[in-house]
Amino acid sequence: MMTTTRPHTQAGSLNGLCIVDLTRVLGGPYCTQILADHGAEVLKIEPPAGDETRGWGPPFIDDTAAYFMGVNRNKKGLVADLSTESGQHFLRGLLQHADVLIENFKPGTLEKWGLGKDTLHEAFPRLIHCCISGFGADGPLGGLPGYDACAQALCGLMSVNGEKGGDPTRVGLPVVDMVTGLNAAIGVLLAVNERRASGKGQYLDISLFDCAVSLLHPHAPNYFASGKVPGLTGNAHPNIAPYESFPTANGELFLAVGNNRQFATLCRVLAHPQIAQDSRFIDNAQRLANRQALHEQLVQVLAAYQASELADELMQAGVPASPVNNVAQLLAHPHTSHRNMVIEHGNYRAINSPIKLSRTPARFRSLPPGFGEHNSEYAKE
Repeated sequence: MMTTTRPHTQAGSLNGLCIVDLTRVLGGPYCTQILADHGAEVLKIEPPAGDETRGWGPPFIDDTAAYFMGVNRNKKGLVADLSTESGQHFLRGLLQHADVLIENFKPGTLEKWGLGKDTLHEAFPRLIHCCISGFGADGPLGGLPGYDACAQALCGLMSVNGEKGGDPTRVGLPVVDMVTGLNAAIGVLLAVNERRASGKGQYLDISLFDCAVSLLHPHAPNYFASGKVPGLTGNAHPNIAPYESFPTANGELFLAVGNNRQFATLCRVLAHPQIAQDSRFIDNAQRLANRQALHEQLVQVLAAYQASELADELMQAGVPASPVNNVAQLLAHPHTSHRNMVIEHGNYRAINSPIKLSRTPARFRSLPPGFGEHNSEYAKE
């Protein structure tokens, strides 16, 4: 069941914060939607050709790709050609009243237009300038374009994602872009908080490369400690067993057994308590050393069970477990509705904010803007 959400006007925790958003595609728009959901005024300035994700479909909603619609709600839509003097003048007018500028241009682009970080800092000393890029502005890869899948490949994520004996595989969603957006939002809030004491803005350097590297847990710590290069393990965890998916009579079941108590409970619920007493499986170190034998035993036992029903029973008993749902099953799950994780407004449906504040919750205030929809409101700037 979908959750119907109507626009709200109640102020959020970031009410009064003005953000000029020059970002496109995903990392930047994901960042600014987080801030907009919590009350910031976000002015999304698109180039004359528009944010390219408006055309990344099908599917489309009223001629705009669902991809764009998923990360651009609660924003004002403006259009300006920043390569022209009039566009630069328009931007400077907006920055007179802005708290934050967020952009993801290739390093050097704003400098070419006379809007580099030093120029902006001199003109707007309280401005927080967040730059999202592929690799930062300098260094061996500095200034080069960055893309999520390439970052996954370069930074080791693909090397630990895939079935053992198979090929490295991209994570099936743009995890680097989205984590970069999250880190950018965190950085903006850190800088806003610091400005309360100093009265000064600062420059935030957020790169896909750095954010991808930061995701390598526990693989990087394991490598630092052992010198062993991590490899493909499929759904299995490198440090814990059993912590992977298993076939059942009607679908895949994921078990995430993190300690001996949970393992003993699992075996009891499965009516095979002797497995927990087997010396090969007596603790996590032994279960890891004998992972294949444990996997084979559990596969035999689980073949008699239904994934969803068993997952419910195990969770009630304190053992983390879940059926492997597809997207439709997840969106139809009653807990998704209970947690208000889907916004539905007319033909607009989207994932809601997961950040829940008791007094100033995230609010859906407006649909993703049409191309240049709000230019007339800001033309006087």
